[in-house]
Amino acid sequence: MKALFKFILALAVISTLTTCVKKEPNRPNILFLLADDWSYPYASLYGDSNVPTPNIEKLAKQGIVFPNAYCSAPSCTPSRASILTGRYPHNLDEGVNLCGRLDVKIPTYVQLLRENGYAVAFDRKGWAPGDYTKMGYTENPCGEKIEFSKFLAGLEANKPFFFWFGTNDPHRPFGKDAGKKAGVDISKIKVPGFLPDVPEVRTDLADYFSEIKHFDKEVGELVELLKKNGKLENTIIVVASDNGMPFPHAKATLYDYGTRVPLIISGYPKYDQNNLNTSFVNLLDLMPTFLDLAGIKNQTAVDGKSLLPVLKGQTSTHREEVFLERERHCLCRAEMDYGAGYPMRAIRTSRFLYIRNFRPDRNPAGDESIPGTPSIYGDVDGGLTKMYLLDHRNEPEISPYFRLGFEKRPAEELYDIKTDPYNIHNLAAVKQYEAIKTSLSKRLDEWMKASHDPRRDGKGDEIDRYESTTHAWITRDGIIFWDK
Repeated sequence: MKALFKFILALAVISTLTTCVKKEPNRPNILFLLADDWSYPYASLYGDSNVPTPNIEKLAKQGIVFPNAYCSAPSCTPSRASILTGRYPHNLDEGVNLCGRLDVKIPTYVQLLRENGYAVAFDRKGWAPGDYTKMGYTENPCGEKIEFSKFLAGLEANKPFFFWFGTNDPHRPFGKDAGKKAGVDISKIKVPGFLPDVPEVRTDLADYFSEIKHFDKEVGELVELLKKNGKLENTIIVVASDNGMPFPHAKATLYDYGTRVPLIISGYPKYDQNNLNTSFVNLLDLMPTFLDLAGIKNQTAVDGKSLLPVLKGQTSTHREEVFLERERHCLCRAEMDYGAGYPMRAIRTSRFLYIRNFRPDRNPAGDESIPGTPSIYGDVDGGLTKMYLLDHRNEPEISPYFRLGFEKRPAEELYDIKTDPYNIHNLAAVKQYEAIKTSLSKRLDEWMKASHDPRRDGKGDEIDRYESTTHAWITRDGIIFWDK
């Protein structure tokens, strides 16, 4: 009888242990697909039929779309560094600038995931542009560089992974007639209100859209690789962009088309499906989200806020506003041995965008020219639209668009998003908006103080003196790399 009892007890223990093992989920893989200069709302996902993105739509149907996602800075290096660390760019010291230095002592999700058993790697564009060898790193801050197919083939069985796929699309330069070759109908393009509706701009936009289509194609190919390798069911796929479109009044500005970006988080088969969450998200929230998804405890303190409660359906709210910033983008001003940037901070709410320009005496687009260099308004990417605006700036119907993209701005800007989605009509000096401006200005000051922003109280000029790790001039139609 005792023997039978012991046998039954042993079966019960085994059954309990087996149940526990079955209930314990595998740590998910994470595939992070980061576009380069992709603005919201350019995707069929958001209703733009000129930019078909069927593969991204499939992911959206099996996850959550965040239409109010913003990058922390509308410039490649600081935005990517912010994603890696979960910190506002101004808390990254020299990492706040384009081509700046990301201190190896600042924890990144790459370091933390590796320490907790994840394989971490990337392909194409990772932390960039910049020279990571000049800042204590022996590899790109995104990890080992390897093709995704080779990475999967060499992966240990049951080892969770994080992979950053950083496409160069839709960054300039665009291929000649790329839009036409991709079948984009330029007659159906809705030109954003801050650009003139002329054939040159439509052609430029069509070329831009063709690169978004190419990114979507690669998204589909990467998903197929996951299926082929039996990894799809336990992989969470995140699609985003580092900053907005490379056009005047967009990239390198704090206007919506410079900072508002797509964000889709797709889980197979977890989390809410085919869901839309309109809460605000700052992309620096991804770092703590990645760590939470991996089940990492005792995380380092960051500025980001994990999205996991939203993904699990525990809450539908995340942020009610986002704070945005920009320091030096390109080397494009003669001041301070080309080091002078254009410092800005902003708060974006559901109704208003308030921007503070700390150096309104400087040109936000960069100097028109710098003696001895090929730089031409070097904070605006070169291409068809830039050339058109420069060549036609004195024509009455074009000059307002030129001013929006290239001329100086006042110390304060205020835009009503409901009536002015393209951020064209500055209301900062309009009396009836004075109370709103004062309130937003106060909230911005409180955030700058709470986040230890070096620009608070009129300080922060040391940021302009930080060296670039690599150098380039932006011209009328392209870019010229150089080094000291």
